[in-house]
Amino acid sequence: MPSGNIALLTLTVAAAGAVASNRFITAAGAYPSAAAKAIGVTRTAATAAGELLPVDALGTALAEAAGAFAKDDALELDGTGRVVVRTSGVGVARALEASTGAGVLVEVLLTPSA
Repeated sequence: MPSGNIALLTLTVAAAGAVASNRFITAAGAYPSAAAKAIGVTRTAATAAGELLPVDALGTALAEAAGAFAKDDALELDGTGRVVVRTSGVGVARALEASTGAGVLVEVLLTPSA
């Protein structure tokens, strides 16, 4: 069960298309490529391009996992903005709780990927 989030900086980003909540996106409002950088995590979903999204960029956030990982694992992204264990990609967060599998919401500590 996710603990919650503590947003220190929330930005407004225009969606490039349909975007799910609790997923990482780029400053252009789209999902990043796998293992790429992102601006932050969406708090709400968008159904069409141009919709404005609140995106948590600093602090902690609830993020959707793409698989299982342990508390304190370094995380990177899959191709749909979900978090996975970091292997060689850009680190975007650290797990504040474990994930048991795909689709699980977990609290993460955001790490800026400049």
